[in-house]
Amino acid sequence: MRKILITGSLGQIGTELTMYLREQYGNDNVIASGLRKEGPDYIFESGPFEIVDILNAQQVADACEKHNVNTVINLAALLSAVAEGNPQLAYNINMNGLFNILEVARERGAAVFTPSSIAAFGPSTPADNTPQDTIQRPTTIYGVTKVGGELLCDYYYKRFGVDTRGVRFPGLISYKALPGGGTTDYAVHIYYEALKQKKYASFIDKGTQMDMMYMPDAIKAIHDLMEADPSKLVHRNAFNVTAMSFDPEKIAAEIRKHIPEFELTYDVDPVKQAIANSWPNSLDDSCAKEEWGWKPDYTLETMTIDMLDKLSEKLGISYK
Repeated sequence: MRKILITGSLGQIGTELTMYLREQYGNDNVIASGLRKEGPDYIFESGPFEIVDILNAQQVADACEKHNVNTVINLAALLSAVAEGNPQLAYNINMNGLFNILEVARERGAAVFTPSSIAAFGPSTPADNTPQDTIQRPTTIYGVTKVGGELLCDYYYKRFGVDTRGVRFPGLISYKALPGGGTTDYAVHIYYEALKQKKYASFIDKGTQMDMMYMPDAIKAIHDLMEADPSKLVHRNAFNVTAMSFDPEKIAAEIRKHIPEFELTYDVDPVKQAIANSWPNSLDDSCAKEEWGWKPDYTLETMTIDMLDKLSEKLGISYK
């Protein structure tokens, strides 16, 4: 039976992943953690929670020892746009924090899942149908740390036998928790504003294609990869995964099928736009499909229906 420690469990991915994995493995077998006990009550009421700063290796080790942890899912990180505002902190958390996780895992014989990102690519990477194995020269500190993290996880597997696994996530869209400062966050905000204001000013410019994924598929990817047969994993870390690719106009057009009066305008953020311009338009996820059976459940059309339905209920705003 897995005993799982999730770092960064109070973030956009963590709040949903924690509850999903508690359903899969039992509440007491999934230990949520974060810098402070501030977040949804259901996280703290449904299972164990520990204060863990991944920059403090002893705190990581103590939590693992206390709960007999054999799997760590490391979600603690500074995201792309926020990281550009504080590159020193981003490097410290994203690299040194990961190093601490891997060292504790090496000592305990534990497995580690660490997500990478489309930010690991750069402007010299093939932009369309980006291959699994290709040039990676990112131009952001977030991207630099993600490439470094991929290599570090590969090293710990090859050198020490640590069972490291990971995916390169595209932008993630969720109705449950707001994102934490990423370049693709507009694709979440647009649904909120469509319901609340019937209009939205995008900080990403028209025609900017980026890969995206609905959160249920992201949770599924983590679970499926962690449970995959290791003998079939050629890459192990940093699998390309995707579900859809669109620009702001395309998502707006899908929303107008349900809210015809919705208006999209632009108030482009030059920092976030520059980051977006350096990322791929679409990813080739054939290796994930071949090695562990990856297959997303949601398209832009089905995600939009679910997002609007769930958000209208959450916000108390009828749109039908």
